[in-house]
Amino acid sequence: MSDDIPLGLMLGLLFVLVCLSAFFSSSETGMMSINRYRLNHQANSGSRSAKRVVELLKRPDRLLGVILIGNNLVNNLAASIATIVAIHFFGDVSGPAIATLVLTIVVLIFGEVTPKTYAAIKPERIALPSSMVLSPLLRLFYPLVWMVNAISNNLLRLLGVRHLEAGKDSLTRDELRSVVHEAGSLIPTRHQTMLLSILDLENVTVNDIMVPRHEIVGLDLDDDLETLLAQIRQSQHNRLPIYKGDINNIIGILHLRNASRFLTKPDLSKASIVQEAREPYFIPESTPLHTQLLNFQQQKRRIGIVVDEYGDVEGLATLEDILEEIVGEFTTDVAGTYRDIHPQTDGGYVIEGTANIRELNKALGWQLPTDGPKTLNGLILEHLEAFPEAQACLQIGPTRLEILDIKDNLITSVRCWQQGVRRRAAE
Repeated sequence: MSDDIPLGLMLGLLFVLVCLSAFFSSSETGMMSINRYRLNHQANSGSRSAKRVVELLKRPDRLLGVILIGNNLVNNLAASIATIVAIHFFGDVSGPAIATLVLTIVVLIFGEVTPKTYAAIKPERIALPSSMVLSPLLRLFYPLVWMVNAISNNLLRLLGVRHLEAGKDSLTRDELRSVVHEAGSLIPTRHQTMLLSILDLENVTVNDIMVPRHEIVGLDLDDDLETLLAQIRQSQHNRLPIYKGDINNIIGILHLRNASRFLTKPDLSKASIVQEAREPYFIPESTPLHTQLLNFQQQKRRIGIVVDEYGDVEGLATLEDILEEIVGEFTTDVAGTYRDIHPQTDGGYVIEGTANIRELNKALGWQLPTDGPKTLNGLILEHLEAFPEAQACLQIGPTRLEILDIKDNLITSVRCWQQGVRRRAAE
């Protein structure tokens, strides 16, 4: 040991270098592990530290360059000092080996594993403060960083890496769905359900949520005037389609708030009713819900007539139907909301054949397939591959179905239950 440098100073310098090694190691892990979306939010909210980290992460090659240059410098300097100290105590033969062994253990524990583990768990606590040191260091060592990155980047290009800038932080729909699921208590369950429903709008078409053709309530101009007026006065709907003879011949949509304009007229006629109707708005049955939601907004409409590829009316879709796909039903009374479902005392259900499969799944928590027929009647016929001549039973997944009634080539009533549910209810 040279008499010009006290032993205590050498040991103190060695301690500082190990701390600097821990700083650079933790900074590397913290910068690479930080939540980019939370970081961007903090930067947009005005956080200076977050803005510095965002700037550093725009060029990860330069950031890693300055961190690794600093880390290697302090580690090599620490190795040199440790060797000098070890030679002083153990001699020229054993000193270097002992210095290598001891310093490796010390740096591994205090300069690598411990700081990196902490930074991986608490990246913001490390990345944000360390940016105040790394930013000026990057400017200070920029020539050296540039030289190292130039060599490294050329080697990367040989491996097929062309774009060295950090890519944009974007999520696919499935990734975003996973983020919502993993948010846990950070997002209320109700809000999680709504967010997931919005993401699923792209997979649902108006054909899935429309009111079927046979359930459309409208005004048939072939009926006498008194019948039409009685329908208007007793209607539970705000808007009624007006057609002549057949539902395919829709003339317009009547908003009942306009009914007062003709109900008080002394010369009331069918023409007066038609005059107050608005021209019908037609929707292709394959239109995705997220597209139709925008179309309703752009067209200033709340109701549309769903038609197939031949122009025939398939059903009716409303803005309320789409909103219910996002926020859920506006009532919690299953019996009142799902009139096709009749709970039984044995734990099963008697369900009408025209019931919508997606509505059944939502109401009962079942997983009946929805990629084919839209109604329970259609699903049963698809699985049987023939029209049943009498009552029959079948099983689709865990759900058992027993046909109760058939009328006019339509399965009108089905008893359904999930395997094991009826037995437990009966017990």
